[in-house]
Amino acid sequence: MNDPDDAPDWEFKERDIRILKELSEDPQLSSRELADILESEHDIDISHVTVSESIRGMREEGVFREAIIPNGEYFIFGMFEFKLNPEHFEETWREALEAIRGSPNTLFMFLSDGEYQWKSIMMFPNRRAESKWIHDFYKEHGDSVQNIRNSVVHNVLKFRTDAEILNSIPDR
Repeated sequence: MNDPDDAPDWEFKERDIRILKELSEDPQLSSRELADILESEHDIDISHVTVSESIRGMREEGVFREAIIPNGEYFIFGMFEFKLNPEHFEETWREALEAIRGSPNTLFMFLSDGEYQWKSIMMFPNRRAESKWIHDFYKEHGDSVQNIRNSVVHNVLKFRTDAEILNSIPDR
């Protein structure tokens, strides 16, 4: 399996894009159901075995990633922004980055430009656990960051991939 950070090397067929679009609409579809939809709605005659092999191949190549996202009622979510400390950055950045990325609380992490260059969406069972995580992070990695800015994420109004965006894949 490829490193999740590597760009996938996948030659898309029309059926692959249709499969991804259908799965983005309903991730619970079986390969049999997908094969039926491909035939009835897109005039693509394909066996459920081939559908399953295509999904497995795209998953292994890293074309898409799967994540389990618990219902928002079970956790609180926050957006964390980390302002880096250039004074100690060279010696301390890797451990701090790995601590954030490897934390079970991190749902997703990304790099950006600007003053706050590391950002993450994190989830916690309650505000006390969130506060403790921040406290412990500063104790362990305070030399790496000058400041952590965190915002409460509430009333998430959309969290999904719309099938239409997948139309742009062949144009890449």
